[in-house]
Amino acid sequence: MTKEFDASEEKILLEHFSNSDDSVFAIITPQQVDRGALMSRYSRTDKSMRRIFLDEFLINKNRGEEFYNKVLVEYGDDSVAELGIAQIAIEGISNIAVKKIEDRRIGMSYLEKSSRYVAWDKKTNGEYKFYRDPTIMSSKFADRYAESCNLDFDVYSKNIQPMINYVREKEPIANLKFKDSASGKEVSFANLKNESDIKSATFIYNASTKAKALDILRGLLPASTLTNVGVTGNGRAFEYLLTILFGSSLEEEQMLAKKIKHELDTTIKSFVRRSDDKYGIIMQEYLKKLQKTGLVLAKKVHAKAVGPRVHLAESESESGAINKIVSAAMYEQSRGSSYQDILSAVKKMSSLEKIKIINTFAKLRQNRRQRLPRAFEMTQYTFDIIGNFGMFRDLHRHRVLTLERQLLTADHGYVIPKEIAETGMEKEYKECMSFSKQVFDSMRAKHPEQSQYVVNFAYNYPFFMRLNLREAAHLIELRTIPQGHIDYRQVAQKMFLAIKKTHPNLSKTIKFADLNTYDLERFESEKRIEEKRKNQK
Repeated sequence: MTKEFDASEEKILLEHFSNSDDSVFAIITPQQVDRGALMSRYSRTDKSMRRIFLDEFLINKNRGEEFYNKVLVEYGDDSVAELGIAQIAIEGISNIAVKKIEDRRIGMSYLEKSSRYVAWDKKTNGEYKFYRDPTIMSSKFADRYAESCNLDFDVYSKNIQPMINYVREKEPIANLKFKDSASGKEVSFANLKNESDIKSATFIYNASTKAKALDILRGLLPASTLTNVGVTGNGRAFEYLLTILFGSSLEEEQMLAKKIKHELDTTIKSFVRRSDDKYGIIMQEYLKKLQKTGLVLAKKVHAKAVGPRVHLAESESESGAINKIVSAAMYEQSRGSSYQDILSAVKKMSSLEKIKIINTFAKLRQNRRQRLPRAFEMTQYTFDIIGNFGMFRDLHRHRVLTLERQLLTADHGYVIPKEIAETGMEKEYKECMSFSKQVFDSMRAKHPEQSQYVVNFAYNYPFFMRLNLREAAHLIELRTIPQGHIDYRQVAQKMFLAIKKTHPNLSKTIKFADLNTYDLERFESEKRIEEKRKNQK
């Protein structure tokens, strides 16, 4: 076999590719723009990629930039914008802004600071970490806004250790079992003899009880609470994100757009050239006008809320759904037949035959990570949900679904975890909620979007989710696992029960929904993490 490259070329190539002679290789050339341009140029020539690099890129240091100026800007080939990848860290932004960023579903991944593992009780320069919106702070509402947020953080901070103590008193370490390294069995804490086992057990217990305490208290935090998020995305996704942020009415989000754009210009500039267009502004203006088009709805104000409300607002008949799913499942192996032909034939099958097919797919799944095939995307469900904002933040991370939400308000009541009453802090908890609502109500007419910042995580928040059965199985099984937060576990459980009632046969494919309740949600998960940690040593 004739070698494609001589010795000098191979030496050069090894600085830009993981190897110079295999048919599979990684592109490691340092400039992101060159990596993307190589991928795109690759599709327009019969040359090998490494030959393209030597012939066109090595001699012209600006070749990648020139290529994108031509293809992306002049020709508008959006697909090549996905070839530029960037990772951006965004620190000290509010929970309003971070949700706007995370609204973007396709082409981006996020990792956000957790309210379960990190306490928000620290101060910077003597001040709690919450966003002080310039519009609010220059208005007559400034003092009461700051007073409300400070009250929330005061009550939250002073109750962290008492809540941890309460959780540990309610679930003492002596009542729990841990792995004994000598026997490999689970034994009570008192029967652990190895010093390392005792240390691991104490670590597991402390981590799970602290997480439980912070879960209980997070409802006190206002939406202005500052958080951090890491964003990984491609050029096209960042373009759309920037378009939305530039069109925002909030100064925080407009400033974020400028800062993110500046940073992207240093890494993948060619991929985000069009992100400062005016579409976002025009779209937001129209959406606001749309709210005033004469649609009259009765306003429902829920003063008190008991658990999340989940309503299956839209679905199709189970027989129709099964026909479509079975037809889609058969399509791949039905060579020469159209989907319509297969559907017509399936409709003539007996119900028992079709249900047997559905049940077989359910039996094939041995754990929740084994996904249903794409055929189960053929039926969809729309859920109307009202649950607290803290819970929404968790469900919001799911990408493969349609989610629409409203502005955050104090109109729908708030949740009070039972532990709040049991520890005697219900009075000050309610005082926080009441004061937040007063400040919100005073601000909302003049500053409808800025007033969101003062609303607590505990306040209920309406949104709807539309998802297919395949994604519903993933979401429900993931969000009902024992270590999940009780709030979103309840939502996922109610979603499952609604599907089961409407589609009793199809719901059997959601095999790993956990409908139980747990007192110390993180305990078993922390044990598994600690076991993995010990095995890595």
